[in-house]
Amino acid sequence: MVDGGWDLQADCSRCAGVCCVAPAFAASADFAIDKPAGRPCPNLRADARCGIHSELRRRGFPGCTVFDCFGAGQHLTQGTFTGRDWRADPDTARRMFDTFAVLRPLHELLWYLTEAVRITPPGALRDDLTAVLDETGRLTDGTPDDLLAVDVDAHRGRVNRLLSRAGERARAGRAGPDRRGATLIGVDLRRATLTGANLRGAVLVGADLRGVRLGAADLTGADLRGADLRGTDLGECLFLHQSQLDAARGDHRTVLPPALHRPTHWSPSLPLTPVPRPTPRTRTRRSR
Repeated sequence: MVDGGWDLQADCSRCAGVCCVAPAFAASADFAIDKPAGRPCPNLRADARCGIHSELRRRGFPGCTVFDCFGAGQHLTQGTFTGRDWRADPDTARRMFDTFAVLRPLHELLWYLTEAVRITPPGALRDDLTAVLDETGRLTDGTPDDLLAVDVDAHRGRVNRLLSRAGERARAGRAGPDRRGATLIGVDLRRATLTGANLRGAVLVGADLRGVRLGAADLTGADLRGADLRGTDLGECLFLHQSQLDAARGDHRTVLPPALHRPTHWSPSLPLTPVPRPTPRTRTRRSR
């Protein structure tokens, strides 16, 4: 999926369970327990794999199923720390976790920049995007000290300005309403016109989007947790990634971009059951 050679798909078999240790979890609808940063999740096995991976949703850990490191976990383990394991040395563990907090957002930016280059025609904007893409890739290849010195917020700000321009360029001629950062929690949007909408950073938790045509809507960073996407047309959406779909609800009628797949927990595609015809009733004459 990446032309620049960066591995932007998580591969847990080449990681050391970093995402199960480094972040903090707060007991909520997403996580069944509280877990402070740097403490291993009790479900993490000795082989660095999740002991309840196939039951995460049922056991109260849907947040784990939608987390995406964009390949930062294996990069950190195999590249930045050359195969070292955080369990072998507490000092190494602290540096690994601190470095992961930098490397993961940089990998996410690589994913967005790669998509932006793909959808932007040749010209000055594409050249700028390619230059920042290459710069971000070089940052991810730095040493732990190099990475810890990166001002992630400043770099993200530069990248987001370019991504916003790329989104506007891709939506030119079919731009819809501007709902950037809008709080739309639980809102019924079935009658809303959202084709080509700017939904960057919009909070759509639990929103009802059934049957909505989103066209070239920009979904950069949109929070789709629990959003109802049954029958929704997402086929041409911009900057939609798999973890957003994994956090939402959909069914076999939901139209997806070619590069994404239908989450296994979505409503299955079931054959249509013929509606039985009513049985004719014999009319009887009432007695008078």
